[in-house]
Amino acid sequence: MIPSKKTYTETIKKIKQIPAQIFRKLNCLESVTIIFKIYLLVLAIFFLFRLILFLTEFDRVNFAEDFATILLSFFMGIRFDIVVSGYILGLPAFYLIATENVTPLNRIAKRIAFYWIFVFFTLAFCICAADIPHFNHFFSRFSFGAFTWFGNTGFVLKMIFQEPRYYWVIFPLFVVLVLFYYFLHKIFQSTPPAVKSSIILRVLISILFPGLMFLGIRGRIQKKSPIKIGTAYFSNHPFLNQLGLNPVFTFAVTYLEDKDRSNQHIHLIDSRIASIYVQNQLKITEITSKSPVARVIIPDSVRARKPNVVIIIMESMAAAKMKRHGNKNNLTPFLDSLSHQSLYFENIYTSGKHTFSGIFSTLFGFPTIFRQHPMKSIKHYNGISTILHHYGYTTTYFTTHDGQFDNVEGFLHANDFENIISQSQYPNNKIVTTLGVPDDYMFDYSIPVIDALYATGKPFLVTYMTASDHGPYYIPDYFSPASKNIKYQIVEYADWSLKKYITKAAQKPWFSNTIFVFVADHGAPLSVTYDISLDYFHTPLIFYAPGIIDSNTVFSCIGGQIDILPTLMGLLRLPYINNTLGIDLLRENRKYIMINDDDKIGILDNEFLMILKNSKNYSLYKYKTLDKTNYGNNYPEKENEMALYTKSFLQVSQDMINNDQQYIEPSYPITDKQ
Repeated sequence: MIPSKKTYTETIKKIKQIPAQIFRKLNCLESVTIIFKIYLLVLAIFFLFRLILFLTEFDRVNFAEDFATILLSFFMGIRFDIVVSGYILGLPAFYLIATENVTPLNRIAKRIAFYWIFVFFTLAFCICAADIPHFNHFFSRFSFGAFTWFGNTGFVLKMIFQEPRYYWVIFPLFVVLVLFYYFLHKIFQSTPPAVKSSIILRVLISILFPGLMFLGIRGRIQKKSPIKIGTAYFSNHPFLNQLGLNPVFTFAVTYLEDKDRSNQHIHLIDSRIASIYVQNQLKITEITSKSPVARVIIPDSVRARKPNVVIIIMESMAAAKMKRHGNKNNLTPFLDSLSHQSLYFENIYTSGKHTFSGIFSTLFGFPTIFRQHPMKSIKHYNGISTILHHYGYTTTYFTTHDGQFDNVEGFLHANDFENIISQSQYPNNKIVTTLGVPDDYMFDYSIPVIDALYATGKPFLVTYMTASDHGPYYIPDYFSPASKNIKYQIVEYADWSLKKYITKAAQKPWFSNTIFVFVADHGAPLSVTYDISLDYFHTPLIFYAPGIIDSNTVFSCIGGQIDILPTLMGLLRLPYINNTLGIDLLRENRKYIMINDDDKIGILDNEFLMILKNSKNYSLYKYKTLDKTNYGNNYPEKENEMALYTKSFLQVSQDMINNDQQYIEPSYPITDKQ
């Protein structure tokens, strides 16, 4: 049957309409609408967490002077938030757009996308919540370095939940997650209204939106490389620079860096060049062992009696908490008084900003390197415990809490600490927080132990690691602080505990023949002028021994925790092999000292601070006057010299550990022929 002209015309018309019908069905507006709404939702939540962080650190900004920089910092934050959001939303967006016109698959895709988005953004928001107390404590955004505590998860969780200050972070997180689930569910359930739009517009949207997502992930258009952590550092304000970062981004970047095998051990400079340079700095003219830095130290005279040694590593005791360093709150009257009755070093810096760094560098004379945890891998060092153990000293370590935390107990046992006194030895009713017993109880508990060690007739090395000046804070009822701020009260209590201990020790027969060493594991970011808070590293260093040291002297030389071991050995007047990167500050001069801020290194002399963020990115400041001007272009030779010093010392330290040169077996007695 031959179709009529009318039928033929209608058929041709329908055929011509097929492309239009196809393009109408390829409508991506619903998927785009869903993803766009989710973008707005998660960006608002990221903004909320950034705002909370800003409010917790509000005293670090001058709102009137820094207003424009604050706005730029929040704008920078949106850029980083878009990057993180794009990575999480990229795959769900692809699934939704690709299946939108296939109803059964689209239903499945929506369900998968919903749970994918909820789970991954839940993790992201948890990181944002954890970032706030992390930043308040470390003055750095959340990074993979936070997982140096991963082996102590239970300990850390108890510490968090026993600290009331963290509740205000946990509660908003719970509210945010509930609201996020609610609004996310509404977004997926809502049906967008019919939109009359041209085929061309629909096609453009379906192409441009994924393209815009890609640009959002990249973070910037005008540069060859995508957005990096350094992009956030756009001003001279260290807090507002970091405020613009997203902690999920910093965590992911540092995780990838940590897993990169080339970053697990540093390669900053040729090892041979580094060894020669360090040997010149340490005035080593002859190599007599496998170690590139081992040198025999013979004192001019030897003491008739071997002095006892007590090393007190004080939690978070920044020099800035002391009156003699400008603090006006009278928080440390005892420590201030002691510093005027001792050998006091006023320009000493901790090796890092973690407790394990402080213990390691103080006792073993090696710096810590970026995010490396030196006590995770058990190696033997020529540390103070091993040296004194060879001289017949008993060696004991006291801590308030679990000795296994940070692998300290195992590491110290492997390095000739005979006795580790920790939480398991204290009565259960005296354990008040996850950090164990209060400082003064640890000191009280130790006195009879030291009496028993003294009764053996052997000299003793006793090391303490205090903990009270670390959250969760606990102040015993029998102590009455003058301050109202808990952070000030706990410093007062820590200082009072030291006074109580020294007062009791002074009544003991072993006191007159004991050298007491006071140093912090690290400080606290009380003030921040540069990308590295110097208050986090500047520590008091006191050698107190009224029965041995007959002068009270203040030393202005630059130095660090790595110098404590050689300086102490100089006071003990015992021959030994110095196989450390440290020097005797009473007899030698140090040109520079290094401080490790996990993802960057600082190096100081008595005028300049240089910050090294990678092998080529430096900045140079006159920190004594708090000058924020970068003087790198003005003093290129100084900058190059400080960079060479830093790279060489860090490289030698790394190579020694890699090549098992950190320990050499000395023969006793030590002679200058060794």
